[in-house]
Amino acid sequence: MNKLKLNILSLGLLCFGITGCSESYLDVESTTNVTTENYYKTIDDADRALIGCYDGWQCTTSNGSLSIYVASQVMSDECFGGTGNTDGKGYQAIDRFDISVSSSDANLFNGTWNDYYAGIFRCNTLLQKLDQIDWKGDDEIRKRVEGETRALRAIMYFDLARLFGSVPLLTGPTAENLPQAEPAEIYKLIAEDLKFAADNIPTNAYPKANASTNDGRITCYAAKALLARVYLFYTGYYGASDLVGVVTKEQALAGLEDVISSKEYDLVPEFKNLWPAASSTPVKGKFEFVSTYAGDGNIETVLSMKFNTTQDYNGNQDGNRWLVMMGMRNTNWSPYGKGWGACTVHPKVWNAFESGDKRKTASIIDLVGEGIESLFDLKDQREYTGYTVKKYTPMAFYDGTSASKADGSGDFQTSQHQDFVVVRYADVLLMAAELGSSNAQLYFDKVRSRAGLTTKEPSQENIMKERFVEFAFEGQRYWDLLRQGIDVASSTIAESGIELKSGGNPDVITITADKIKTTKGFCQIPSTQITLSDNVLKQNAGW
Repeated sequence: MNKLKLNILSLGLLCFGITGCSESYLDVESTTNVTTENYYKTIDDADRALIGCYDGWQCTTSNGSLSIYVASQVMSDECFGGTGNTDGKGYQAIDRFDISVSSSDANLFNGTWNDYYAGIFRCNTLLQKLDQIDWKGDDEIRKRVEGETRALRAIMYFDLARLFGSVPLLTGPTAENLPQAEPAEIYKLIAEDLKFAADNIPTNAYPKANASTNDGRITCYAAKALLARVYLFYTGYYGASDLVGVVTKEQALAGLEDVISSKEYDLVPEFKNLWPAASSTPVKGKFEFVSTYAGDGNIETVLSMKFNTTQDYNGNQDGNRWLVMMGMRNTNWSPYGKGWGACTVHPKVWNAFESGDKRKTASIIDLVGEGIESLFDLKDQREYTGYTVKKYTPMAFYDGTSASKADGSGDFQTSQHQDFVVVRYADVLLMAAELGSSNAQLYFDKVRSRAGLTTKEPSQENIMKERFVEFAFEGQRYWDLLRQGIDVASSTIAESGIELKSGGNPDVITITADKIKTTKGFCQIPSTQITLSDNVLKQNAGW
């Protein structure tokens, strides 16, 4: 398939032959003379195709499918599934690692699966076409484009490998029916892609000083930080001594030290200013806030996923759809906006913060303490705990209208544009400390000092505790637990007799360690994909 719409071509290339961001984008007559046969000739073609790859990555969360960021919260010990009291129980099945909770949900991740492979297809297509592009003798531009493209492919495969364990490994633009590859093979590609990006994207390609125009692009520093994250997960979960022979512990640490020594990044002085909701106070009668928000692309942002307000219900999928899932169930309390009530916060997270830790109230909405519960519709909320996520919540103006657009005209479901910060500088510091930097104490203390806390030994145990509260609700906790081993993850997440409310009535939740162990921490392969593969794909254990 090679016929494209003009509006899609402007984003780069499409997901030819694979379900993309909208089926309306496929099998349509071209409104231009551009096809895959006559495209990919110039540097401009390459850059536009690269933007299409970024769009493919964005579509993995903006398309309305089950986002990895929401799934990561539900699977962790930070949150319960939540949502509406009469909604389906797919999130509960994920939370309990037990499909019998919602046996009809055989395709919870089908859209997710399609979106990721569509994005990977875009990257593979561009990589295949690099040799036919006229680079005008500028090898640096080619390396930049290839580095960013390979890094995007690596990010998407890393997400798939963490979610499902073993997945088909497609390294070219093909629809070939392949069996699941071994994890080591997948992680070898991820490591090689990120290493290439780290070594070949010029250090001055996207300087922080120009964040207003280049925020969201993958830098060599973002690639080095991601490589360390992959190293820690792979070696931890699989008990390996290095990252499949591609990256050693020393090399992972050296990459992080490069990020630090670049002086491109620093901690935002006040933690709350990292988050729009935590740093904003509504102004009565106006579509505005008094805000101390540090802004998108601030000095602490190493890599973010960008969204915008132009999403609609006609196939243009570029808003932060998953953010709406996290909002308070049908409840506006400015600056917090309504949503669908997923990821209700476990009370133990509220209690995990040390006395005086500034991150506590910046991370969690305390519905009782902030006076919200009296207006909250308890009858419509499943698994109500009295706490919900503040970091990633929709926002509303004083009169309750959505603050997704500056004039209050935005649709609260489609116009959300808050960035998701994939990597923060605080993570770089804590990973470097964990990997044994000679400056571990300094790095650890910097993170704690900002939170208003005193020094503490940067032991492995203390670092993991610090990561718990520093990165609460940022999609890190579950993977931090899992990389410590399935026994640690299962024993930490498992609980019995947790009392909360569903529909305003008492409810009790039990999560068993055996269920988590049986699944090995991985998610359900979509039944549709197994059928389409003629059973070449095999279901993960426990599902």
